[in-house]
Amino acid sequence: MNHVHSAGGGLLPLLIFGVAVVYEAAATLGRRAWPWSRAMLFLTGCGLLLAGFTPQASPWPAGDFRTHMLQHLVIGMFAPLALVLGAPVTLALRSLPVGAARVVGRLLRHPAVHAVANPYVALVLNVGGMAVLFLTPLYAATLRDPDLHLLVHMHFLLSGYLFAWVIAGPDPAPRRPSVPVRLVVLGVAIAFHSVLAQLMFAGVFVELPVPVAERRGGADLMYYGGDIAELLLAGALVAGWRRRPATQTGRLACSRQ
Repeated sequence: MNHVHSAGGGLLPLLIFGVAVVYEAAATLGRRAWPWSRAMLFLTGCGLLLAGFTPQASPWPAGDFRTHMLQHLVIGMFAPLALVLGAPVTLALRSLPVGAARVVGRLLRHPAVHAVANPYVALVLNVGGMAVLFLTPLYAATLRDPDLHLLVHMHFLLSGYLFAWVIAGPDPAPRRPSVPVRLVVLGVAIAFHSVLAQLMFAGVFVELPVPVAERRGGADLMYYGGDIAELLLAGALVAGWRRRPATQTGRLACSRQ
């Protein structure tokens, strides 16, 4: 059973390519030098998105459940982490005119952003989306409706980006809790993914009208691929935590001179 590409899905590669071009232009033409590592991470994220939204890039057929799971991992976990580590908001604040940068700053301080941009809400949106998709008839519905299939992937992209941003993003986030709290939230996500993958492998509680070999293969992808993505996220969180004290010390020394 193959998914038919929707009109929106056909425009996505152009949109992703456009975002990459705008980011690279801002990084190259900005008033101050931008770290090449940030640019490479963001462009890698864009490349992963292009691959994730192209089922033909999978080693399995487009309608195979393992292809869906591979897309979920790439679109919802690996690509968002690379995009977040590219610090696009910081680049925008440095590149935009003062008035536009102030608008972005006000948006970040908006109560609606404060309500969504915290690890607890991000966790619910992230793992809750997977629970609804695999434990209800939603996945079967996506097999019949390519637009719904695209919307599901967009949810995973946005919720994955939100989760990576509030857990370990270098961009400013409102009311971000301490690193130990964020590590606990990440641990809950890891445990949820592990349990869901095992339920999927056993065929317990899940509603997946797919052959057993595809279901178990998808469960293996979720179990091992999800662990790799979350370990990378944990590494980014710890690495950012270790850099921050040194940065703050440097700023303090500069302020005393």
